[in-house]
Amino acid sequence: MNRRNQWLAAPLGAATAAALLSGCGSTDGSNAGSGKGVVMGISDKVKSVDPASGYDPGSWLLFNNVFQSLLSFPKGGTTPEPDAAQTCGFEGGDSKLYKCTLRDGLKFSNGHSLTSKDVKFSFERTLKINDENGPAVMLSSIAGIEAPDDKTVIFKLKTSDATFPSKIASGAGSIVDHAEYPADKLRTDNKAIGSGVYKLDSFGEKSATFSVNESYSGKAKAKNTGVTLKFFNGDQAGLKTTLESGDVDFAFRGLAAKDIAALASSKTGDEKVDVVQGTGAEVEHMVFNVNDPVVGKLPVRKAIAYLVDREALVKDVYAGTATALYSIVPTGIAGHTTPFFDRYGGTPQPEKAKAVLKAAGINGKVKLTLYSTPSRYGPSTDQQFEVIAKQLNDSGLFDADVKSVEYEQYDKDIQAGKYGVYVKGWVPDYPDADNFTQPFFGPGNVLNNNYDNKEITGTIIPSTSAKSDRTAANTDYNRLQDIVADELPLIPLWQGKQYAVTRQNVTGLQWSLDASTVFRFWEISKG
Repeated sequence: MNRRNQWLAAPLGAATAAALLSGCGSTDGSNAGSGKGVVMGISDKVKSVDPASGYDPGSWLLFNNVFQSLLSFPKGGTTPEPDAAQTCGFEGGDSKLYKCTLRDGLKFSNGHSLTSKDVKFSFERTLKINDENGPAVMLSSIAGIEAPDDKTVIFKLKTSDATFPSKIASGAGSIVDHAEYPADKLRTDNKAIGSGVYKLDSFGEKSATFSVNESYSGKAKAKNTGVTLKFFNGDQAGLKTTLESGDVDFAFRGLAAKDIAALASSKTGDEKVDVVQGTGAEVEHMVFNVNDPVVGKLPVRKAIAYLVDREALVKDVYAGTATALYSIVPTGIAGHTTPFFDRYGGTPQPEKAKAVLKAAGINGKVKLTLYSTPSRYGPSTDQQFEVIAKQLNDSGLFDADVKSVEYEQYDKDIQAGKYGVYVKGWVPDYPDADNFTQPFFGPGNVLNNNYDNKEITGTIIPSTSAKSDRTAANTDYNRLQDIVADELPLIPLWQGKQYAVTRQNVTGLQWSLDASTVFRFWEISKG
């Protein structure tokens, strides 16, 4: 997934993390919603309405509003709290047994009761189907699930996994009705039955409609009577035009940086368009294939690290809609440090780049190609790499060019080891340093760049996974970030900000633009 900070809550201590207790909330099923319905425009595709398959930002937006999880992230926070569960916590001292007790009165939108049988079924179904486009990989630590009674669920884990609460608070933890979903295959009728704040009324190529689920039992309170989601499928100009015409109330994700800036100062009729900004945790990296004959040489990668000007990149390409990133763990996520700034500086240092190449006996211009794919990471991706290539060439040390490739071919070529330098973006699954490290540097990492550090895979990652007090893992994360900055399997480039662009009569969007990555329909109201 490729699926966010000023609203962060303090991390849990070990004692608190051992047993998450629920707060007060509505459990009487009265959730009719208030106010008016809202219309939202989005350029992302919703690739699936079945939680066993969807593993993309658009699909998880739907899951977070239609389905409940045992835990969820509160607005403005990154520490999961009970949702469908009344209590959850690890038992024993090794973070390998996790027990949840469900709250009373849970029902799906079709009126069926939600019990531990449905929870067990949902997780086992995702793992059994193991869809290549689904989140089963996030649940791979599950060894078995028990449901000894209607309200109790016990997860037995293969290894210590202190991030398990965050994983099941994400879209991967969506609970489905066992009577409505096949156990061994995906649902294909574009319908969804959940117990979340909303129910899905219709889903098509151009739009989806949601109404408030009156059977919902939980802490959220819907501040609208429903949401219409209009899909623009990458058509940034069309989304901008539709917002200006008033056919959508607000737009989220997919507007070009220049359009965000233009809309911030424009008016539609008598109304000014507002830009609501939140701090995000979406990141983008320049990745190196460490087996490549050119960038496989560490001095070449170090020279590049000395020359990349992130500040110019976010200013000239992203119009300030991103911030320079000097770490693999972004700002606002516990464990963040700045080792790339400490080692290579915040401005280009061509003399140091020249010295490191000379010391390695590398003479003459280093020729390399930067590979980009705007069909996956947006139209600015090519421009970004063009700027970086120019930065390298202006030093007189490199002869760099850029090639743009459609994503399907791009992905195949990376897996085949054909590229030396390429771009990878990442939208986190859950707001923990684990999700910015294990997928990139653990066994079978998603970068496909042949990088393997035994200290990271054999010691650091197992150690961080075992610490239920997440602050206790910071020392390990600091060490991991130092290793990566020294060995340079990648260079972090930028961290995205989150934006929603809205007409003035829409409020509450700030509560969907935080580090949790959860877009909360229920917080949005229209005057």
